[in-house]
Amino acid sequence: MTLPHALNGLSDIAADYDILLCDVWGVIHNGRESWPAACEALTRFNDGHGHVVLISNSPRPSSDVVAQLDGLGVPRDSWRAFVTSGDATRMELAKRAPGPAWIIGPDRDWPLYDGLGLKPAGGAEDAAFISVTGMIDDETETPDDYRDRLTAGAARDLELICANPDRVVQRGDKLIWCGGSLADLYESLGGRVTMAGKPFGPIYDLALHEAADLLGKPVDRSRVLCIGDGVVTDVLGANKQALDCLFIAQGIHGDAARGPDGRLDPARAADLLKAETTYARHAMLDLTW
Repeated sequence: MTLPHALNGLSDIAADYDILLCDVWGVIHNGRESWPAACEALTRFNDGHGHVVLISNSPRPSSDVVAQLDGLGVPRDSWRAFVTSGDATRMELAKRAPGPAWIIGPDRDWPLYDGLGLKPAGGAEDAAFISVTGMIDDETETPDDYRDRLTAGAARDLELICANPDRVVQRGDKLIWCGGSLADLYESLGGRVTMAGKPFGPIYDLALHEAADLLGKPVDRSRVLCIGDGVVTDVLGANKQALDCLFIAQGIHGDAARGPDGRLDPARAADLLKAETTYARHAMLDLTW
């Protein structure tokens, strides 16, 4: 397997790209605080090279997540457009209105359903499909807490729409289960799953549409760089779209790609990628300029 090229900073390759499709959670913040060096790198790219489009597997619409970014101290000048899995998933949900939909997830994700005209279902017995954004209490619950309930849905052959394909994210110093882990469980029970976020095509269609608007012309895909720490979401999504990728090898992977000298070990980074049969052209431990 070809090893990713270890970068000293984004500035090494900034001139090669017009558009960055940059992941959010795990690259520019950890759910508790933003990382100034990563934000500065994106701001400097915006200032002198091209445009940053944030592309997140958040299950909420992007308009609802901007306040979260502001609250975490992510500067507005570090990005030019923002698309989420929630934006892409709303299109899937609208096709299935009025449902009824058996909705699983925390109250904070309810903006996903605003204006769609979906009727809520009490459970598998009276639902037309299932919509999952994540655990109801992601601080304490695990996917196995939902096994019995999801088994009932699979037995009725209900389709599950998952608004967040991430399996886990880093919140502070903890890893938190996400909607993608419930989708994995549902598939293991024989259920049908539909997802529109990374690594699937709909969210990239939205992001590249935003990029074309920013450029004022069609996007040259050879000058688009995807940045992210999720192998089965960010890196696989870039591979599926035939786009270059910068793998942020720390993030949810901890020190797995760090060598004895404390720097990125390309071979260890490649091992993380190889586990999911993916490839990244470039790699860094953390995003910096």
